[in-house]
Amino acid sequence: MPQEIDGKPVFSLYEVSRSIQKAIGERYGSSYWVKAEMNKLNHYRHSGHCYPELVEKKDGRVIAQIRANLWRADYHRINQRFLELLKEPLKDGIKILLEAKITYDPVHGLALWITDIDPGFTLGDLEAEKRATIQRLQQEGVYQLNKQHSLSLLPKRIAVISVETSKGWADFRKVLEENHWNYRFFYHLFPSLLQGDQAAPAIIRQLNSIRKVINHFDAVAIIRGGGGDVGLSCYNDYALANTIASFPIPVITGIGHATNETVVEMVSFFNAITPTKLAEFLIQQFHNFSVPVQEAEKKITIWAQQKMRSEKAAFHHLLSSFKQLANHTIRYQQSAIRTVSVVLRQEVKFRMKHEYETLHSSRRKIGDGTSRLLAQHDKDLNNCIASLGKDSRRRGEYHTIVLRQYQQKLELHSRSILKEARLTLAGLEKNTDAMSPANVLKRGYSITLHNGKPVCSGAAVSPGDIVQTTLFNGTIVSIVQQSTNTDHESEN
Repeated sequence: MPQEIDGKPVFSLYEVSRSIQKAIGERYGSSYWVKAEMNKLNHYRHSGHCYPELVEKKDGRVIAQIRANLWRADYHRINQRFLELLKEPLKDGIKILLEAKITYDPVHGLALWITDIDPGFTLGDLEAEKRATIQRLQQEGVYQLNKQHSLSLLPKRIAVISVETSKGWADFRKVLEENHWNYRFFYHLFPSLLQGDQAAPAIIRQLNSIRKVINHFDAVAIIRGGGGDVGLSCYNDYALANTIASFPIPVITGIGHATNETVVEMVSFFNAITPTKLAEFLIQQFHNFSVPVQEAEKKITIWAQQKMRSEKAAFHHLLSSFKQLANHTIRYQQSAIRTVSVVLRQEVKFRMKHEYETLHSSRRKIGDGTSRLLAQHDKDLNNCIASLGKDSRRRGEYHTIVLRQYQQKLELHSRSILKEARLTLAGLEKNTDAMSPANVLKRGYSITLHNGKPVCSGAAVSPGDIVQTTLFNGTIVSIVQQSTNTDHESEN
């Protein structure tokens, strides 16, 4: 009952809370099916109870939010059904269809008491998200882009995105490293989360890291060790699927499950069910190259052996024919050499005798001619020496006379140039003295300065400016009342 205070009925907070509790209990006595997003599960292990935060969003904005209670027994029952159908437990960030009662507690306030959750609704919501992502990629024209790449003939440089401790990553390496054909692969791990809300952004970050060193790799492999459909929901994310579809080199996937394909697997260059199958796919690419090469090697070996035998037989036949021809040619040339040798000896003897006689005659002629030539040269040399002495004396006297004449002319010309230079210098001194500042000011001219600078134009000063005028004898300080400027260029 309310108390009377100052003539006013006053209720206690407990009475108000109990009234709200009674009203909600009478109005909402039944249970209701509600769809919402599990923002946070808030599971407490020590008690086994959950206190989920349920929200509804529109255009990314929360438009409704309420706290809920999921007691331990109900949580174990519902969580078991999720594990059986989705192979994943209840978790944050999934959309759910829940059955609940609206309750109000005076201490804890308004809440939904969850009694059941339909795992089939969550599975259907994931499928709807998947279809929306596929449709958007197809409309943007990127759905088939990665499949249009060409895989290297021998794809042995692989950038791997996986969890470092993943069993799928270990299986992938084992198959590649222990193949019976000793094919050699280079792979580098880019560690990343592979499931949960943070998986898609983490994989995108690693793809961007690979893009920076893209020239070092032939393909990107995304490897995961298995999981249920909820655990794979990140692989239906639009941003991740778009990044893979438009990646500049082939992206191959081995996400490790046998359920429906995710969008990431659909847009990738190649998809294998498991990491092991993905490794076998890479080995098969080496097979596709090595098997034809091995067959070609066998064919080339057989052809080469046949060719060697054929060429060997032809060589022996040619060698036999060459030997016969060579022996015949040698015998013929030996006979010809003997004949030429006899003729050559006779010819050499004849020529040596003839050349000896010619040489003896030439020696005698050269001796006689040399004596006559030396005598004549001695005579000519004596005549030349006598003539040269007379001519040298005459030439010396002539050059002395000419040199004196040039010296006299040079002195006269120098005096004339100096005289003209003195006259010119005197004229310049007279003009300079006439144009000196003192003489210019003395003729009635003046110099006007404004702020220490000469004033050459009326536009250089304004009314109110103080100017200083320097005269031949004295200085005048003036205040400008008006200034005009004469445009000499236009007058010219």
